[in-house]
Amino acid sequence: MAGGLFALLDDVAALARMAAASIDDVAAATGKATAKAAGVVIDDAAVTPQYVRGLAAERELPIIKRIAIGSLRNKLLIILPIALLLSQFLPWLLTPLLMVGGCYLSYEAVHKIWGAVFGHGDHHEAADEHPRDEEAVVSGAVRTDLILSAEIMVIALNTIAGEGFWSRLVILAVVAVVITVVVYGVVGLIVKMDDIGLKIAETSSGFTHKVGRGLVRGMPHVMSVLSVVGTAAMLWVGGHILLVGIDELGSPLYDAVHHGEEAVSDIAGVGGVLAWIVNTLASAALGLVVGAIIVAAQLGITRLLAKRSATA
Repeated sequence: MAGGLFALLDDVAALARMAAASIDDVAAATGKATAKAAGVVIDDAAVTPQYVRGLAAERELPIIKRIAIGSLRNKLLIILPIALLLSQFLPWLLTPLLMVGGCYLSYEAVHKIWGAVFGHGDHHEAADEHPRDEEAVVSGAVRTDLILSAEIMVIALNTIAGEGFWSRLVILAVVAVVITVVVYGVVGLIVKMDDIGLKIAETSSGFTHKVGRGLVRGMPHVMSVLSVVGTAAMLWVGGHILLVGIDELGSPLYDAVHHGEEAVSDIAGVGGVLAWIVNTLASAALGLVVGAIIVAAQLGITRLLAKRSATA
């Protein structure tokens, strides 16, 4: 009887160890998948604050909350089922879908650069010139989030493609929740940071008062830096997706980049960093070229349609 009880306890302990190992595996895979999508996450965090510019301060957090809920619905109810079905029955579609997403990210980055250089502005900022309805703001933000979230989830899915179906389901669901909480938590902090600084400046003195005033003055610069970082991240991630995708399609381009990495990887002390820089610069360059081609094509089509409309 005692022997049977000890055997049962051993079985329970073994099952507990297996469960713990599975949780660790899921956690590790979730972390890896989230890290791979970091570039898109940065852009998501950079884009969203633009939607609450010009709105009443007391409505900023409620609107961000509504956008966050919409983002979570996008990920869990729309993107996750479609991504799992594709990975289960049409896995060969993942690389082309990733490459389409890479083209989109590259286009978005070059579009922002074009607007900054030639003064056309970002399409997210165009609505700032007119009073905006909250429903329109939320629906527009959720539509944009659908594209960015789809890219995040497909990148994450591609990272864990070798996992079993249920593991993929759990990992992607965790990625969806974690990324949504992190992105919109950061966004909420960003958009309220100037209000926090103002409150500190009004209710304190000395060094703390200076910190509050510094927050108020510094937030516009933080937003500008965040926008630049988001654009750079899109070029890097979009270009890297395309680089890996065309390698899988048989192009020798990635081999050339890999040779460049190998050429600097043996330099003592800094080889690993230099290899990463080579890959990053090559990815960003490819993203810049592809994005420029798409922007040029868009501008050409727009001008052609405008001419036809003028002559009609």
